[in-house]
Amino acid sequence: MTFQASNLKGNQFLDLLNDDNNTIKLFYVKGGLWLKIFGHLNSLCVRASRAITNHALIGEYRLRFFPREEFKCLCSLYSIESRHHILYECGRFNGYWNLRRDSLSHFFIFLELNLGAFTFPDILI
Repeated sequence: MTFQASNLKGNQFLDLLNDDNNTIKLFYVKGGLWLKIFGHLNSLCVRASRAITNHALIGEYRLRFFPREEFKCLCSLYSIESRHHILYECGRFNGYWNLRRDSLSHFFIFLELNLGAFTFPDILI
């Protein structure tokens, strides 16, 4: 219950909206409201979890935890590869272009069509 309190979840969580533009509560009891949409494929669920918690091995993560490693985006257009950059700006991940990536359904489509997003660099597609 402590985790679900919005002021305790930290500022790294990606707030996603449902179809009614309400913020989805991130919890996992009985599959949670957000896990159900990703639950059919483990790799998709893992990438979604990494993106939502901002613990994907991208430049922004490396800068926080491994500051001596490279943190630039491979597209060479942005100095720090951040979650926001991947979702909205990076040309490497444009298999689905819709600015409503803050909605759960569009976020899901983005991840399905951009298999290399929020994965480890050695398995980029």
